[in-house]
Amino acid sequence: MSLLKRGFQYTILLTMLLSLLLGLHLPAAAAAAGGAAPIDAVLVLDVSYSMDSSDREKIGNEAMKMFIDMLSEKGDRVSIVAYTDKIQREKALLEIRSPEDKGNLKSFIDQLNRGSYTDVSVGLKEAVQILKDGAAANREPIIILLADGNNELDPKSGRTEAQSNEEREQAVRTANDSGIPIYTIGLNADGKLNKAALEELSEQTGGKSFVTDSADDLPQILSEIFASHLELNIVPVNSFTANGDFQDVKITVPNSNVLEANISIMSSKPVEAKLVDPSGNAVAIPSDEVVLATSKSYTLLKLIKPVQGDWTLKIKGVNQDKIDINLIFNYDLTLELEPLAAAGYSKGDKVKLNAYLASKGQRLSDAEQYRNMNAVMFVKDLTTGNTEEVAMKLDGDHFAGEYKLPESRDYEIIVRAEEQSFFRESEPVTISASSGSPGGTTNPAEVADDKPFPIWTVVIIAVAVLALLGAGYWFLGVMKERNRGFVGQLIIEVRDENTGDKTPPQYKRLSQFKGKFLLHQLLQLAPELKETEKIVFKPANKDRIALLNGSLCRVEKSGRAVGDGRQLELQSGDRITISLTQVDKTIYIEYLV
Repeated sequence: MSLLKRGFQYTILLTMLLSLLLGLHLPAAAAAAGGAAPIDAVLVLDVSYSMDSSDREKIGNEAMKMFIDMLSEKGDRVSIVAYTDKIQREKALLEIRSPEDKGNLKSFIDQLNRGSYTDVSVGLKEAVQILKDGAAANREPIIILLADGNNELDPKSGRTEAQSNEEREQAVRTANDSGIPIYTIGLNADGKLNKAALEELSEQTGGKSFVTDSADDLPQILSEIFASHLELNIVPVNSFTANGDFQDVKITVPNSNVLEANISIMSSKPVEAKLVDPSGNAVAIPSDEVVLATSKSYTLLKLIKPVQGDWTLKIKGVNQDKIDINLIFNYDLTLELEPLAAAGYSKGDKVKLNAYLASKGQRLSDAEQYRNMNAVMFVKDLTTGNTEEVAMKLDGDHFAGEYKLPESRDYEIIVRAEEQSFFRESEPVTISASSGSPGGTTNPAEVADDKPFPIWTVVIIAVAVLALLGAGYWFLGVMKERNRGFVGQLIIEVRDENTGDKTPPQYKRLSQFKGKFLLHQLLQLAPELKETEKIVFKPANKDRIALLNGSLCRVEKSGRAVGDGRQLELQSGDRITISLTQVDKTIYIEYLV
């Protein structure tokens, strides 16, 4: 990296620091309301041999595939972690952009094999790390763990239950601090489920715990996970017994704000489905309006932006076969609060709140959407911890309510609006009746001091001092990094996936490099392998080297994918594979010291 580029980055850093200092004294702008956030999900599956008895029918695999099918057609991201007492296979966070992406994920699940021993902490720790590394604004992280909750450690490894428990507890603490709920699905075909352990994981992180020994339970379980995580309600649909002919099931789309309607059909035998829209027209399955997904234990129909009204689902099953149907709607709506009317409050004052629905940051003016909804104001006394419910009234295109402050204390208010198919909760707002000013961010009061703090003088002095210190530190760091050397060698082989041919091993000594080198350099700058020029190696501590992947190539170590932008350290004896995207070739690398 050139000194000019480093200097530019340093200037940017100082500018950010200046902005931060100013931000401490300037009022923050209110964030624009957004729509429903996309999901970042890590599906964690125990693939130890104990699952041969706990999950004989591979219900865990079916659950993961059904969850993927229930996700939106675009925007959500999914990672898969299969573990024993180590990570067996891993799929890096993949953003779903097409049906092929969902098919890719489900194909990966079908290829999972089982292995010896079990350590739940290994899978959880990796899942939390994946979400932390891939964290992005305005996304909803979630972990779904499918296991029997039991550990079986390898006695030869020297690892103890105490060590495993400590790692699990640390992963749970990190998940809780990062706002990552853990949902658990206990697989209990053999009756040996450690239910308490799984329930504890969910309770500590704000998730939910479920138990199943049958694929028949999956639609209800996954619908409840979706409902809990995305603030939705499950719409009840009656089960029925097939008679061998088409039978009608009414599906009511309540309003025009439904993004997707997920209809899951569970039957032990194949079913045939037809669909009729509210106008009486037949709708092709699949089509641009309807996505069809099938597996050995379920059929799922996803209606994309369905029109409001009564749809007719026609189901033909095998005579006397029981058919269960679950229905869940997905909305792109948030619940927002209008700014508070008063600048300060005291004991006995009335706090008046107006709440409204918004879509993509725009206020929803459709009064029809509000008609079947109820809203409640939850007021929590932050001194006593007691919460009081106050009903709100519908007033056209918003809900209105008020609360009289009984004491000179601080209060937190959350509004919840609900109808049959979904609910939404507002961000909390804090009201202080003791200081005479609201403590929330909904309507911050601007207070002017008689003698303003000399912020610009402080900022200029601080920046000048930091500039001098930073420049010296930066210069020393640049020189040290440029002169840092490597040890050991890389053994490289390239396999042609079309022919199966592999090149003879090439031994590349690393002592000739300083600071960093590109994989493309080791490959003699071959034009067909040009995409490897964004794979960089740098020295690391303890005779290790660090790999940084800035390319689209897939890097795997021990079957585990390394996420984009994530640093991978290699020690002597480590092996990695790099799958190229522009040509059908795979590069095998071993690092030796």
